[in-house]
Amino acid sequence: MPWIPSMTTKPGEVYRVNLGIGGKVRMMLVVSREDSDAPRALSICAPITTSSRGSAYEVELPPRPFLREKSFANLQGLQAIQHNELNGPVGVFFGEAMDRIRTAIAYTFDLK
Repeated sequence: MPWIPSMTTKPGEVYRVNLGIGGKVRMMLVVSREDSDAPRALSICAPITTSSRGSAYEVELPPRPFLREKSFANLQGLQAIQHNELNGPVGVFFGEAMDRIRTAIAYTFDLK
């Protein structure tokens, strides 16, 4: 059977995802590159949290209507999420916020 491409996500898009942890639905921020020809229907996502530990692994997110309170992208919690588990997108981040997230990803993986 030939491979049929599925949806394409874009960096900065935010989706709701049921992580199956006590039935909790969490917002996840896509950090992987846009790739319409990816071999798997997966996106690398960072969980969005309202609890900060003040570490270099977290990036404070600018206010958005879909966020009820001050929120952070937790780059230490990166996960591969199947596209069929993504609900949305419910919003998007771009510009300086994504630049800070890319810097935190470089720190997380000790990339120069």
